[in-house]
Parts: sequence; structure tokens; C-alpha cells
Amino acid sequence: MTSPGATPRADRPYHHGDLRAALISAALTVIAEQGTANLSLRELARRAGVSHAAPAHHFGDKTGLLTAIAAEGFRMLAEATSAAWQRTGSFLEVGVAYVRFATTHPAHFTVMFRPDLHRTGDPVLSEARARARAALENPAGPAARAVGGDTGTAGLAAWALMHGLATLWLTGNLADPDPESLARAVGSYLFMTGGASDTPAPPGRR
Repeated sequence: MTSPGATPRADRPYHHGDLRAALISAALTVIAEQGTANLSLRELARRAGVSHAAPAHHFGDKTGLLTAIAAEGFRMLAEATSAAWQRTGSFLEVGVAYVRFATTHPAHFTVMFRPDLHRTGDPVLSEARARARAALENPAGPAARAVGGDTGTAGLAAWALMHGLATLWLTGNLADPDPESLARAVGSYLFMTGGASDTPAPPGRR
């Protein structure tokens, strides 16, 4: 215990508990409000109520912080799409889960697909990205076989469609207030041949 009048230790425990998570949360708020250009470790420290050196201790620099955010995002995306596949067995619903993730976690989504913002060779990020890729490619296999195609092309087609749709929605280019319903309607044109579970069919084909 510090005696009266003594100088507090510089390495005293932070009162936040999980400071790393608190800093990431603060960074996500800044990114959602202002974008990545205005993100600074000093401002995050101020928001979290800690010394300006604390973020550097956890992440090294801004690039390290954004790398951690990207890795967290890919892990979350892998969990969301895997859960959709396990729950429904529908490649279409995997695509809807992708759009749901993007539109409910826009700050993560912004950082994840900007390799200029993070260290692309970071092992934690690489592992998380591989998990997310596998979560999309695994259900692509049955859909591809149903039409005599290949898994790689099916997965790329699904990713391009749903990623593009999510980006258009996030940037205000689509007026539809419900991105999930929009994803099902648009995705049905691609996924309608991916098996009986990949309904609904497009209008006029029901």
C-alpha cells in the first residue's frame, strides 16, 4: 500500500479492468464517428482516462491497434457466418449473415478490408482471416456442386455480391432500410441453384 505523501507508482494497475478491450471499444467509436484518419492513440488514452503511454503499451502504434481491430472483426465474422450455416444449412443465409455483420459492425468492417491500415502479415490477423475465409468456403462447396461449378468461384461470387451490397448500403447508396431483407432478395438470384435450402427464389420463380 502506498504510504501518505508517497509518489504513486507509474506501473500501478489500471482501474478499467480490461484496458485493451476498453481502448479497442473507444477506437471503434472514433472510427464510426470520424473515420480512421482522425484516430490517434493520445485521443484514445484521453477517452479511456489513462496515460498517453497506455495504448502504445498494448498496441505499439496506431497500425498495431488497427491490426488488432481487423483480427477481432475477422474472428467475429467467422463466428457469425459459421453459426448461420450450422443453424440453417443455407448458403444464402450465410450471405445474409455477412451483410448483417457488416451493417451492425461498420467500424470493424471498415478496417478489415483496408490492408493499407494494418500489418497484413501479423500472425493473429492471418489466422483470423483464414477462419473467416473457411467459414465462407465450406458452405460454398455444396452450392457449387449443385450447379457443376467449383467451390472457389462460388465463394468468390458470394463474397463479391454480399460485400458489394453491404458497402453500397453503408455508404448510403441504397435507400432500403432493411439490409438483411435486401440481401435475401438480391442473393436469391445467385443462390437459387445452391440447393433446396437456399430459398426464397426470385419473384416469378416461386
